[in-house]
Amino acid sequence: MYRKISAILIPTLIAVGIIVYMLYKVWDELLTALQHIVPIYLGIAIVVCLAAWWMRGWRYQRILLGLNYRIKVAVTTACVFISQTVNLIVPARLGDFVRIFILKHDYKTTYSEGISSIVVERIFDIIAISVLGVVSLWFIPNVPSWFKLVIIVPLALGFGFFIFLIVVGNLTTQNRYVRYILTMFEEIRRASLSLRSIIILGVSSLIIWMIDILVCFFVVRMFEQQIPFAVIVLAIVIGNLVKAVPITPGGIGTYEIAVATTFFEIAGVAYAVAFLIAVVDDLIKNLVTLAGGVISIYYLGDWVIPTIKSAINSKLNGGKTPDT
Repeated sequence: MYRKISAILIPTLIAVGIIVYMLYKVWDELLTALQHIVPIYLGIAIVVCLAAWWMRGWRYQRILLGLNYRIKVAVTTACVFISQTVNLIVPARLGDFVRIFILKHDYKTTYSEGISSIVVERIFDIIAISVLGVVSLWFIPNVPSWFKLVIIVPLALGFGFFIFLIVVGNLTTQNRYVRYILTMFEEIRRASLSLRSIIILGVSSLIIWMIDILVCFFVVRMFEQQIPFAVIVLAIVIGNLVKAVPITPGGIGTYEIAVATTFFEIAGVAYAVAFLIAVVDDLIKNLVTLAGGVISIYYLGDWVIPTIKSAINSKLNGGKTPDT
């Protein structure tokens, strides 16, 4: 009982603590910045954010198609919405397991196929984000070395993982547990390593993250700031790569610090304004995620709620989900 409570409560308190501390430090400057916003850009940012979610659902449909499951885009988008909504509430990306349970309930996918589909999604996300980061570096002089390191390491790991998949392709074993892992690797290869899959998933991932960057671009415009687009790209890249480390639910707090620090160090934006941009950018994305998650639960049916509880309890209790 106490372990389950602390597993959720401690990361949440860390996230809240970071946000409260940063707001306290720059409160007066924040109030001044809020008096000079252009509201129309807020509406544009929300619409753009919704477009990114549709693209995520479409890409996930293509991943599942590579595993021979034909599912409507509305359903795959709902699955992504719900899993990401849970990720905003609980740490360690436990919401991803909700998606696995939903797919098994409605489409009889195996647990390994559900996990494999999410791994493919994550790998293409990491590579796409890192590629955009590398491109942005060409347009920004004198970038601190730690920015480059944060970008290059995930990019190398992403490509290294695909090389690893090719190398282990012909391995066989009689060990039950190793065979299960090799089955997952085979499913990942099927969903991602054909030329068609690489092109479709690679291009769609780049589009998804360019749309995500545009949300921040319109938030920047809302606060009447003139930040070079390449710096906005770099900030979102750094923010999401830092956010990928599941320290807090949804990366709340760590994302804002990473984005604000990038604007402050690279573009010379006042830290109060930089932090406010980061907070509003993440707030828009999280509120759209939350609203989409609630609507998606009603769309898929009330059975999703006990499924969410089962998925979270299974992982918090250290339970295993054996394949079928």
